[in-house]
Amino acid sequence: MSDTTNHHDLRGTRGPRKGLLLGFVCFGVFMVYLDATIVNVALPDIQQDLSADITGLQWIVDAYALAFACLLLTSGTLGDVVGRKRLFLGGLIGFTLSSVLCALAGSTSVLLVGRAIQGVCGSIMIPVSLALVSATYTEAVARARAIGIWAGIGGLALSAGPVVGGLLVDSVGWQSIFWVNVPIGLLATVVLSRLLSENHGPRARRLDIVGQLLFVVAIAALAYALIEGNTEGWRSALILGAFAVSAVTLTGFVAWELRQPDPMLPLHLFRRPVVAVAGAVNFLSLFGLFAAIFLLTLHLQTVQGLSSVQTGVRFLALTVPIMIASFAASVVASRAGPRRPIVFGSLCSAGGLYGLTVLDAGTGFGGYWWALALLGIGVSFTGAPATVALLGSVPAEQAGTASGISNTFRQVGAVFGVALAGALLLRHLRGSLPDALSAVAMPRTARAQAYDLLSGGDLSRTDALPAELRRSVQDAVGPVFVDGMHLVMQVAAAGTLIGGLCALVLLRGKPGRVADAYEAPATGPAERDASAEASA
Repeated sequence: MSDTTNHHDLRGTRGPRKGLLLGFVCFGVFMVYLDATIVNVALPDIQQDLSADITGLQWIVDAYALAFACLLLTSGTLGDVVGRKRLFLGGLIGFTLSSVLCALAGSTSVLLVGRAIQGVCGSIMIPVSLALVSATYTEAVARARAIGIWAGIGGLALSAGPVVGGLLVDSVGWQSIFWVNVPIGLLATVVLSRLLSENHGPRARRLDIVGQLLFVVAIAALAYALIEGNTEGWRSALILGAFAVSAVTLTGFVAWELRQPDPMLPLHLFRRPVVAVAGAVNFLSLFGLFAAIFLLTLHLQTVQGLSSVQTGVRFLALTVPIMIASFAASVVASRAGPRRPIVFGSLCSAGGLYGLTVLDAGTGFGGYWWALALLGIGVSFTGAPATVALLGSVPAEQAGTASGISNTFRQVGAVFGVALAGALLLRHLRGSLPDALSAVAMPRTARAQAYDLLSGGDLSRTDALPAELRRSVQDAVGPVFVDGMHLVMQVAAAGTLIGGLCALVLLRGKPGRVADAYEAPATGPAERDASAEASA
């Protein structure tokens, strides 16, 4: 079947059938984005059930985010080559089956495999789903409305994740956050297999397999070194080797991409200051956000003893502002240019992250909700305008590539936000635990046992101590955990300020140029997607 016929098949989809197709494509999008946040509130239960330490929890989050981030740039091209219907349905089926694997996991290693497969399938579904929607709705106004729905569903899933996850974990168990994907995935697969016609891209592109492999190895090796450094020792041969592998393969990736006629990542785009700044801002904003979500979840449930539902409800102070402010930020950027919104957003993010340093073991929701809201507004006012600026700085035919660059930087930022947050927390915890435990009256053997139990960051393991020591050990160790969390928030806040400073110094684009890029029908799909990028 020719490309012309393929496009005609989707354009011919009319009326209720077109709306039904959009709805079930969005079902798949909902699953992918839901699993980006729903797992966070389940981490303490998973930790206790599977005996996972902080390092294990980092991998549970990052196995998904890492696979998702590394394959985004290739997935759109792969859909153009092998067919978008075939690839989307394959991703949907794979995501559903890997959810079953996660739900049945009896060990951390099995859960990690399932999460990694979920990430791979999710990285396929998101760019291909947007291409399918764009090909189905060819009229500019209808396309903008459809992509607005697509983006809204993604934002809704991200915002609903903590609350839905909390309800499921408290009422059924952590496995239910994965089982919920199965009926949605099966129904969407059956319906879309009948509704979708095969569809290819308008021009053939070559897959950059070597570039993709080099990129995956570079990012994965660096993430491994950061996550496992505390466990293996920062000067161990394994960790130093991982850093070396990352450096070598990243250098090789750059050299390879510069030589390719159709590269996975067109590096010449980074000669433009706007592209470099947008990438840095997207990276640093998600770095701080995911570091905060990861550690705050553990703090609320393991230090303050809140339930999963209570934790999820508190996160609404973060996720609802993200949903609202992401759209507002895009409108502001389209009229005023990206520079001022990014600087404003960076200041808000830094203020929110610094604000979270007021948290201690007894701080109530009234003491920090404003910091979460400020962080949510800040992330939106940095992410969406940076993406709009990026899209406005490239030719129309490269808008899809620019959107992929934006998403990749954001997801890689999420990966390293969790990785570095855990690394800093564990380093602080292991350095401060001896002094904290020395203040508790207990036998030397019990003190050594407490250190061995808690040095991995799993505070629930105090249950293995003698009953008369548990409360006093928890009271001594809780503040150490909180101090480590404060350190991470300060580092993340400094990072967001650096991003804002880069925008202040290097962004000089006129507002009209960005507005034209955002509103132009010729590049509508990618630009319209920009408003949702901040919530992704």
